[in-house]
Amino acid sequence: MNTKTINGIYLPNSNSSSKNFLQKIWESYIGYADKQQPNRMLWFFLSLMINGVFFLASPAILIWMFNAPITVLAITVVTFFANLIANMGGAGIRTTLSFFYLGLIINIACILYYLV
Repeated sequence: MNTKTINGIYLPNSNSSSKNFLQKIWESYIGYADKQQPNRMLWFFLSLMINGVFFLASPAILIWMFNAPITVLAITVVTFFANLIANMGGAGIRTTLSFFYLGLIINIACILYYLV
């Protein structure tokens, strides 16, 4: 019986001197994400706790005290449910970490935008 394997993304094999800065950062991030595979459940719970406890409460404070628009609430809820759906859907560790860090950056940017 023949089985097919699905390979990951293709990164061209070249020497380190010809790689640009962004490619080096991307490869180090992918290496870091792959090393976190045994901690996938921990990252899932950490993502839910940080998004659910800290960032889902932030729109109430921003809207009430700093007159932020209601779109802050929409952005926060979308990032929370994107993390929840990706993780409960069985996404890999690369997707889990990417959604977590992207949601972290977006929510912190919203908070800083209205605080400063």
